[in-house]
Amino acid sequence: MSILYKSTRNSDITVTASQAILKGLADDGGLFVPVEIPKLSVAVDELKGMSYQETAYTVMKEFLTDFTEDELKECIRRAYDSKFDTEEIAPLVKVDGTYYLELFHGATIAFKDMALSILPHLLTVSARKNQVKNEIVILTATSGDTGKAAMAGFADVEGTRIIVFYPKNGVSRVQEMQMVTQKGRNVDVVAIHGNFDNAQSGVKAMFENKKLAEELDAHGYQFSSANSINIGRLVPQVVYYVYAYAKLLQNDEIQAGEEINVVVPTGNFGNILAAYYAKQMGVPIRKLVCASNENKVLFDFFQTGTYDKKNREFVLTTSPSMDILISSNLERLIYQIADCDDKKNAELMNALKEEGIYQITEDMKVKLADFAAGYATEKQTAEMIHEVYGRTGYVIDTHTAVAAHVCKEYGKKTGDTAKCVVASTASPYKFVKSVMTAIDEKYESQDEFELLEELKKVSGTELPNAIREILDANILHTLECDADKMEETVKSILGL
Repeated sequence: MSILYKSTRNSDITVTASQAILKGLADDGGLFVPVEIPKLSVAVDELKGMSYQETAYTVMKEFLTDFTEDELKECIRRAYDSKFDTEEIAPLVKVDGTYYLELFHGATIAFKDMALSILPHLLTVSARKNQVKNEIVILTATSGDTGKAAMAGFADVEGTRIIVFYPKNGVSRVQEMQMVTQKGRNVDVVAIHGNFDNAQSGVKAMFENKKLAEELDAHGYQFSSANSINIGRLVPQVVYYVYAYAKLLQNDEIQAGEEINVVVPTGNFGNILAAYYAKQMGVPIRKLVCASNENKVLFDFFQTGTYDKKNREFVLTTSPSMDILISSNLERLIYQIADCDDKKNAELMNALKEEGIYQITEDMKVKLADFAAGYATEKQTAEMIHEVYGRTGYVIDTHTAVAAHVCKEYGKKTGDTAKCVVASTASPYKFVKSVMTAIDEKYESQDEFELLEELKKVSGTELPNAIREILDANILHTLECDADKMEETVKSILGL
């Protein structure tokens, strides 16, 4: 069956998967969604003997139906290879009765690698399929992880350029060093004076600017996105939830058909939306638990049905990849629970843009029954790192700790005894200062980079390549701009 894609704000126009990947964002500012979410073509118990790469093909072929078998398998082969430091790609580790899905074994030690290792290959195949002659400019806002993972994926990929905006002083030192030391003749990194939401809004405004698109086209360029608004980012994320279920089966931790819960530390909503898609495909997931930090706009939304970014302060936390007040991918879920009513969805998104707030209907609220939500304060996040390490010797990062805390509290509050998979989205090495200080306050006065060796000792793990590479690397990117000068900066970089 051929799966086409439509915009969440205009259901009349459909495009192929490759066209949706190329465009990133629909012309009307909406996000591309499949006309229908496909089902898995094999029973879940048939997945348990598959490698990660085989699972990826089984899932992705259902969504990317205009890719040939050879094209898709080659993209997967090139993506999930020796750049990952474990053969399993995404190990599932049982710690004290909880299952941590380690999504940080790629080139930049964060879960974004899982999708951004394959996106450049999907994009270049899509460009060939659609006879694209322009150079593709990947324009991305990052709260810390997407940027580096996208740059690592697209560095020196022919026919592409990548420009990444990140909030100055809004990411960890390791995250910033990973970005500003990135090599590649087609790579540019810009620190904006503002927060992630400013960066994301600036990028979306450029995508929606038709005059800018014409100017780019006249100079042989066109925009695409590496953020999770791109369906080519979202689909590969569905894979690891299917894989996690298969691993639980293979390890005799569950019986075929037994429901599990999935807890995801959530900022832009893409990762948990991928788990929702996995459930729609047929994976027996009972609850999708959305875990927030102190920027708990999503927690409040699931409690009240009101999405309100206006009447709250933006908080800088120790889990910066979740320091987000505009969760772009939530639009895909809103569209779904509005019975795919593009006009209703567009009305809500316009209210968010104009007034900073929207309220869903009671009927829509009922359709959120698949989800639960919780949040962790900064204190609770640190306590969770300390508790897990003290009890088991296993070290988790700040984002994973938010999810682990919410997982524990959800079980206590509901009495739900289903097995729980926690998406472990980043290596503790990426947030070493926060992690080590949580383990023992004596580390608080030490330099972040000095603590890397201490973490190596307490965790019994080797320094990842991603960390070793930045220790002696030269800073290559020093460009900064105000949040309202992002378009000018892009034009200057591209020589327009």
